Amino acid sequence: MTPAPRPGVLFDVDGTLLDTNYLQVLAWWRAFRDTGHDEVAMADCHRSIGIGSQELVTHLLGDDADDVDEVMAAKSRRYEPLRELVTPFPRVDDLLAACRDRGLAVVLATSGEESDLEWMVPAIGGEDVVDGTTCSADVESAKPAPDLMQTAVEAHGLDASRTVAVGDTVWDVRAARDAGLPCIALTCGGISRAELLEEGADEVYDDPADLLASLDDSLIGKLVRD
Repeated sequence: MTPAPRPGVLFDVDGTLLDTNYLQVLAWWRAFRDTGHDEVAMADCHRSIGIGSQELVTHLLGDDADDVDEVMAAKSRRYEPLRELVTPFPRVDDLLAACRDRGLAVVLATSGEESDLEWMVPAIGGEDVVDGTTCSADVESAKPAPDLMQTAVEAHGLDASRTVAVGDTVWDVRAARDAGLPCIALTCGGISRAELLEEGADEVYDDPADLLASLDDSLIGKLVRD
């Protein structure tokens, strides 16, 4: 017998659970310069974080860019030595555990690569509380397309009517909206509250600790009450 769909929370990782966005910006900026694209500014990179890697390159260079793979490879090389600087935001592990304790499935939905999950999950202390993961390898189009979130819901047996997405960029909000999911946004990734609300975020908090402090009054708490 197929188990009944579960209520759940889809968490983005970069910039939402891990304080990585500005490290990602530096790696992308260096990668673009390594491949001859000096016109791409750090601000351009920052405002594109949250998009899948291939989509990020074409977003900044145009759909006719002929060196997408080279830029992506350069970014991987540049980011590798920065990984030792990655830290989780305060109380991330407590937030995930609190969601799980309330009977909610905890699923990571990241535009990152499958190999990234090997270090991301331990970094957030999620080995015992994460029910599943979905990454760019599982979909044809990463964020801002809704595919990642739709696939996460289907693959992990979630009830779409009782699932909330949590992210930190306008791309996360857009993907959630197009997937038909409510979205909680966090400003710890460097995007302003006003922009996140304008894009359609249902609630905005400062960071995981702020969301945890208001968890029972948030959309996540509403999942439990309903």
